[in-house]
Amino acid sequence: MSFAPGMRVRVRDLDVRGHMRTPGYVRGKVGRIAHVHGAYRNPETLAYGGDGLPERPLYLVGFAQRELWPGYDGGDTLYLDLYEHWLEPE
Repeated sequence: MSFAPGMRVRVRDLDVRGHMRTPGYVRGKVGRIAHVHGAYRNPETLAYGGDGLPERPLYLVGFAQRELWPGYDGGDTLYLDLYEHWLEPE
């Protein structure tokens, strides 16, 4: 596992076609690792009949909603499960 709870990460802005599990609205955005779930088969390759291997670390990442939505003035946090290959250190 490359990341630990509390670390800041940026979601990579990858140009991927087809099935992906990372919403476009968080690409390029910075969040914070809230929890490490463990390693799981990659659903992006499972969707096309692959075996999903090697397993990839999966993280719960929190994003301040004011950083995601222009004009949002609340203090809420949005949490998403994101695979490690979508994340880079901030």
